[in-house]
Order: sequence, then C-alpha cells, then structure tokens
Amino acid sequence: MGLALGSGAAKGWSHIGIIRGLERLGVKPDLVAGCSIGSFVGAAYAAGSLDNLEEWVRGFTRLQVVSMLDPALSGGLFRGEKVFGIAGGHLGEPSIEDLPMPFSCVATELDTGREIWLKEGPLRQCVRASCGMPGLLTPTLLNEQWLIDGAVVNPVPISLARAMGAEVVIAVNLNTDMHQPWDQEPDEVIEPQSGLFGQWFNRGGNGSPTPPGMWNVMSSTLNIMQERITRARMAGDPPEIQLCPRLGNLSIMDFHRAGEAIDEGEACVERNAHQLKEELTRLGLLPATPDPSP
Repeated sequence: MGLALGSGAAKGWSHIGIIRGLERLGVKPDLVAGCSIGSFVGAAYAAGSLDNLEEWVRGFTRLQVVSMLDPALSGGLFRGEKVFGIAGGHLGEPSIEDLPMPFSCVATELDTGREIWLKEGPLRQCVRASCGMPGLLTPTLLNEQWLIDGAVVNPVPISLARAMGAEVVIAVNLNTDMHQPWDQEPDEVIEPQSGLFGQWFNRGGNGSPTPPGMWNVMSSTLNIMQERITRARMAGDPPEIQLCPRLGNLSIMDFHRAGEAIDEGEACVERNAHQLKEELTRLGLLPATPDPSP
C-alpha cells in the first residue's frame, strides 16, 4: 500500500495529521510518494523524523516564518536556503535510498517540462527541488538539471506511488477546497515592510476598488493550476482511496498555522474512518471486524 502526499504549501502540514489518523486506525503504508510540501512531510515520515518535524512546525510564529525567508535576486522571491538548511536538522542528511521506508518525490525539469521522479540522491536536495514553487522559490540544480515544483506536472503523485510498487494507493489531495476570495487577504504572514512596497506586494497599490495584489494573483493561480492538473491526472489514474482535508481557510503561506492544519488532517481521517475501514477491509489491508450478532 502506498501513500501519495500532494502539494499545497502551508496546507501540507495537514499531511502530518493524516498520517497520525491513519496510524490510529492501524493503517501503515509500505511506501510514500510526495510532491512539494507532501515530499517534505513524506520524507520526514520515511526517515522516522515525523515527531521532530511536528514539534518544529507547531511552534512556528509569523515572525519565525518571515525570518526564514531569504530574498533572492533572480529566479524567485526567495532562495529557500535558510529554511531548508534548518529543515536538514530535522530530516537529517541521508540519501533517499538509505531511508528505512521507501520514498520518492516528484519535480519538474524547467527546461523541458518533463516530470522527474527522484528515487535516489541526497534527501534534502531532492525535497528542496520538489518544493520549488515557481516565482516563490528559486529553482534547484540537481544532477545537472534545473528543477522546480513537482506540482507543475503531478500535484498528487499517484502514478509515482504505483511505479514504486503500490497496488493500493491512499492519495491526499489538498486542492479541493478553495474558498478564499481574492479580495480577502490571509493572515499576513509575509508583509516584507509597510508602505508602498507592502501595498504593492499584498494589495496591488492604491485605488478603489482595490485590484488583487501580486500575492493574491500568485497564490490563486497556483491553487487553480494544481486543482485542474490534479483533476485531469486522477481521471486517468484514480487512487483506491482519496482523502481531502477542508483547508479553504488557509493561504499557501500560512505556515504559522500548522496546528490548525494538522488537526484538520486528523479530523479528515476521523470523518472518513468508517469508509476507510470498509474499503481497506475489502482490499484485504485490514482484518475483518467480527460480527457482534450471536
């Protein structure tokens, strides 16, 4: 059985709650495939470091999130070296092929648009490549290829999980609940500074009515792209089980709201526990519950 953890930036902390909820049901995957933030959480799980990751992200404040953003001169708004350097302390520095649980992640080759499956190599660098949101994080040079976020081609990597050997796939799709309208700002996790620059970045400048700012345009575009691509990919290769946390109230940069996202991941499993048990029992992955009738 494989677990396919999808993209969704800060919404992806809910993957931690999903894994916790599945564990309580007695469900433990044999392998994990991840995309973007799903690769981050999946790597920690496969490395046996999920407890450390959860403790770290539950302690995030807005100020801490902002302090980890290192501005880039080109290729994206941020270099990401600071946050992934800190993440290395939680993931360790193993190679993917040395992890105790099989793990792979998906990225996109910038020059050709090819889907790249990262099945070996330095874990932290592979995860960094998979998480490289276009426009936000700079591309990653790995194996002489410039790589960006896997969500550009495969936001929920069901096909990768199957290629790794999974006959049954539980997919976690974070892109089904898009409620936030463009004129409603998320908690302002990123507000580089007040004044004109802050207005340009978050609100699009002066004027009435206020047009969507750069941040809203970027986040909404990414959400739309991921939702449409996910729908198309799943039409051709649906998972046996799909879990869809309700995360429409979270922005892609609400990393400081990890507790809410994790709790919703657990709640998602709880809401679907009966159907999950039925389907996994039917597939022979959980023991049948004895009939209580005499």
